[in-house]
Order: sequence, then C-alpha cells, then structure tokens
Amino acid sequence: MAYPDDLLGEDEFVVVHKHPHWKMLIVPVLILFVVVGGGSYAAALLAPMSWHLPAWIALAVVGAVLVIWFTLAPLVRWRTTHFVVTTHRLMVREGVFTRTGIDIPMSRINSVRFRHGLVDRMLGCGTLVVESASDEPLEFDDIPQVEKVHTLLYREVNDDPRDDWDYRRES
Repeated sequence: MAYPDDLLGEDEFVVVHKHPHWKMLIVPVLILFVVVGGGSYAAALLAPMSWHLPAWIALAVVGAVLVIWFTLAPLVRWRTTHFVVTTHRLMVREGVFTRTGIDIPMSRINSVRFRHGLVDRMLGCGTLVVESASDEPLEFDDIPQVEKVHTLLYREVNDDPRDDWDYRRES
C-alpha cells in the first residue's frame, strides 16, 4: 500500500512504507482468545441458573469492552502507524484520534543504525536508530526487515546527485 501521494512533494517518491511488525499484535490476539474462551466458559456455567439471560448480557458487554479496548484498539493503532522513507525525508505517523508525526529531512540525518536481539532476528524485525541534528537519537521500534530498511535509508541519506554526473565529460 503506497503512502498518500498528496502528502508528497512534486519530485518526492516513496522508497519504503512499513507498518510496525506484527509481533506487537501477539498480546492483543492472546487477550482476544482469553476473553472469548473465558466468556464462553462462564456462559456455560451460568446456563442452568434461572437468571442466566441478564448474566449473559453482562458477560457480553464486559467481553465486548475488553475486546474493543485490548484487541481492536491496538489493531487500529498498528494499522494507522506508518514508517515511510521517501527520496527527501523520513516520516513517521502514529495515532487514530490524535495523530502525531515527525519528518526528518534526509540532509539532516547524520547516521543510521539498527539493533535487534535474538527474538527480533528470528521474527525479522528490530529497532532503527536515526541520529539527526536533534539532541537525542530517535529510536523506531518493531520495524519489519530492519536491515533492509537500514540499507535503503543509508543509501538515500548518502545519495549524492553528483554521482550520476560524469565529471570526465567536463574536462
């Protein structure tokens, strides 16, 4: 899925567009299974009771709130988080109702590093560390294929337009 073209400059193109790694959805999916399983078990235990209908309604309401809060909200947050590298800048956008974002021009990026432990290496993700003219390095967690993104970002940062020009023709 390409990043919206109306947010890009005329001569700006998307190089990389990623959402956070799917590993951040593991806990919300486990919570979904626990809520559905626990609610079903509780509903089965309450079935022989004479007041089972109001109890089922209460279970359904509590279950729906838990699923929305702990599963659906993280899923929407994951889907609306964008890590985008273009030919001119690095952009990160997060949030559903309150959006936050950061843009770093390629010319302001001093260095790019990545870090990933054993679990991250097995899952194919990691943390990208970008040092720019700001005081602190910026860390972007759970970037899928972090080594590939690191290489592409490094190439964009160090891409010198003069590299395309043949200086031998001038002499």
